[in-house]
Amino acid sequence: MGSGNAIRGSRVGAGPMGEAERGEAAPRVRVPFWCANMHETRPSFASDAAVPEFWDCPRCGLPAGQDQSNPPAPPKNEPYKTHLAYVKERRSDKDGAQILAEALERLRSSSRPIY
Repeated sequence: MGSGNAIRGSRVGAGPMGEAERGEAAPRVRVPFWCANMHETRPSFASDAAVPEFWDCPRCGLPAGQDQSNPPAPPKNEPYKTHLAYVKERRSDKDGAQILAEALERLRSSSRPIY
């Protein structure tokens, strides 16, 4: 037997809202975008809004452009590099050996014993 609660399953403010309560909708324009995988998406924009040059494809996430015959290229993802990899890009093996020799010389010439 039901409890007689008429608002069960609804929330405060729920109900049909017409344009009288919301106000009039702004005029819209739908703009087609294509990604490198040739997925088409048509987001809508207010007719007086600036349309962006690129849009993210909702299917694959690649950037999409408005020119179907020449969509934007996928971005190049560089692999993760360690700190050592970045150091090796900046220094040659010869430079590294020189820096190591200087550091060892400083340690040997200091008054503290090396363990």
